[in-house]
Amino acid sequence: MLGTSRQTRRAAIYRAARDPRVPWYAKALAICVAGYALSPIDLIPDFVPILGYMDDVVIVPLGLLIVIKLIPAEIMAEHRALAATAQDRPVSHTAAIVIVIVLAECILLAGWLCYRSFVS
Repeated sequence: MLGTSRQTRRAAIYRAARDPRVPWYAKALAICVAGYALSPIDLIPDFVPILGYMDDVVIVPLGLLIVIKLIPAEIMAEHRALAATAQDRPVSHTAAIVIVIVLAECILLAGWLCYRSFVS
Protein backbone atom coordinates (compact mmCIF):
# COMPACT_ATOMS: atom_id res chain seq x y z
CA MET A 1 0.00 0.00 0.00
CA LEU A 2 2.93 2.36 0.58
CA GLY A 3 4.05 2.21 -3.06
CA THR A 4 0.75 3.47 -4.43
CA SER A 5 -0.28 7.06 -4.92
CA ARG A 6 -2.57 8.82 -2.49
CA GLN A 7 -5.27 9.12 -5.15
CA THR A 8 -5.14 5.37 -5.85
CA ARG A 9 -5.43 4.58 -2.13
CA ARG A 10 -8.36 6.98 -1.78
CA ALA A 11 -10.12 5.41 -4.75
CA ALA A 12 -9.52 1.90 -3.38
CA ILE A 13 -11.03 2.80 0.00
CA TYR A 14 -13.99 4.49 -1.70
CA ARG A 15 -14.64 1.45 -3.90
CA ALA A 16 -14.26 -0.96 -0.99
CA ALA A 17 -16.63 1.04 1.21
CA ARG A 18 -19.33 0.66 -1.45
CA ASP A 19 -18.80 -3.10 -1.85
CA PRO A 20 -21.68 -5.19 -0.41
CA ARG A 21 -19.20 -7.82 0.85
CA VAL A 22 -17.63 -5.34 3.29
CA PRO A 23 -19.02 -5.52 6.86
CA TRP A 24 -21.44 -2.79 7.85
CA TYR A 25 -19.24 -1.57 10.73
CA ALA A 26 -16.34 -0.90 8.33
CA LYS A 27 -18.69 1.11 6.10
CA ALA A 28 -20.05 3.01 9.11
CA LEU A 29 -16.56 3.88 10.32
CA ALA A 30 -15.55 4.99 6.79
CA ILE A 31 -18.56 7.34 6.72
CA CYS A 32 -17.69 8.68 10.18
CA VAL A 33 -14.04 9.31 9.23
CA ALA A 34 -15.04 11.04 5.98
CA GLY A 35 -17.64 13.08 7.86
CA TYR A 36 -15.12 14.14 10.48
CA ALA A 37 -12.55 15.06 7.82
CA LEU A 38 -15.07 17.21 5.93
CA SER A 39 -16.89 18.62 8.97
CA PRO A 40 -16.16 22.18 10.08
CA ILE A 41 -16.65 21.02 13.70
CA ASP A 42 -13.55 19.56 15.39
CA LEU A 43 -13.00 17.81 18.69
CA ILE A 44 -10.36 20.42 19.48
CA PRO A 45 -11.01 23.82 17.84
CA ASP A 46 -8.40 24.92 15.30
CA PHE A 47 -7.65 28.15 17.12
CA VAL A 48 -6.03 26.18 19.98
CA PRO A 49 -2.30 26.36 19.20
CA ILE A 50 -0.78 23.15 17.80
CA LEU A 51 -3.46 20.82 19.23
CA GLY A 52 -6.18 22.31 17.03
CA TYR A 53 -4.62 20.96 13.85
CA MET A 54 -3.05 17.89 15.40
CA ASP A 55 -6.42 16.21 15.95
CA ASP A 56 -7.03 16.31 12.18
CA VAL A 57 -3.53 15.03 11.49
CA VAL A 58 -3.94 12.12 13.93
CA ILE A 59 -7.63 11.16 13.92
CA VAL A 60 -8.23 10.97 10.16
CA PRO A 61 -5.20 8.78 9.27
CA LEU A 62 -5.86 6.50 12.26
CA GLY A 63 -9.49 6.20 11.26
CA LEU A 64 -8.52 5.32 7.69
CA LEU A 65 -6.00 2.78 8.95
CA ILE A 66 -8.69 1.12 11.09
CA VAL A 67 -11.12 1.12 8.15
CA ILE A 68 -8.51 -0.60 5.98
CA LYS A 69 -7.87 -3.20 8.72
CA LEU A 70 -11.63 -3.88 9.06
CA ILE A 71 -12.05 -4.55 5.33
CA PRO A 72 -11.15 -8.16 4.43
CA ALA A 73 -7.72 -8.37 2.78
CA GLU A 74 -8.88 -10.05 -0.43
CA ILE A 75 -11.59 -7.42 -1.00
CA MET A 76 -9.13 -4.60 -0.34
CA ALA A 77 -6.59 -6.15 -2.73
CA GLU A 78 -9.27 -6.43 -5.42
CA HIS A 79 -10.23 -2.79 -5.05
CA ARG A 80 -6.58 -1.66 -5.00
CA ALA A 81 -6.09 -3.41 -8.33
CA LEU A 82 -9.27 -1.84 -9.75
CA ALA A 83 -8.20 1.61 -8.54
CA ALA A 84 -4.73 1.17 -10.05
CA THR A 85 -6.16 0.20 -13.44
CA ALA A 86 -8.57 3.13 -13.28
CA GLN A 87 -5.60 5.45 -12.78
CA ASP A 88 -4.03 4.14 -15.99
CA ARG A 89 -6.93 5.30 -18.17
CA PRO A 90 -6.09 7.87 -20.82
CA VAL A 91 -6.73 11.50 -19.97
CA SER A 92 -8.38 13.82 -22.48
CA HIS A 93 -6.32 16.98 -22.62
CA THR A 94 -8.64 18.36 -25.28
CA ALA A 95 -11.60 18.19 -22.90
CA ALA A 96 -9.58 19.92 -20.19
CA ILE A 97 -8.67 22.73 -22.58
CA VAL A 98 -12.30 23.15 -23.65
CA ILE A 99 -13.44 23.33 -20.02
CA VAL A 100 -10.79 25.94 -19.17
CA ILE A 101 -11.77 28.02 -22.21
CA VAL A 102 -15.48 27.86 -21.33
CA LEU A 103 -14.74 28.85 -17.71
CA ALA A 104 -12.53 31.73 -18.86
CA GLU A 105 -15.26 32.95 -21.20
CA CYS A 106 -17.82 32.79 -18.38
CA ILE A 107 -15.53 34.82 -16.11
CA LEU A 108 -14.92 37.39 -18.83
CA LEU A 109 -18.63 37.63 -19.57
CA ALA A 110 -19.47 38.09 -15.88
CA GLY A 111 -16.77 40.77 -15.58
CA TRP A 112 -18.00 42.57 -18.68
CA LEU A 113 -21.63 42.47 -17.42
CA CYS A 114 -20.58 43.80 -14.00
CA TYR A 115 -18.52 46.56 -15.59
CA ARG A 116 -21.35 47.48 -17.94
CA SER A 117 -23.96 47.58 -15.18
CA PHE A 118 -21.89 49.53 -12.62
CA VAL A 119 -20.09 51.98 -14.90
CA SER A 120 -23.05 52.90 -17.10
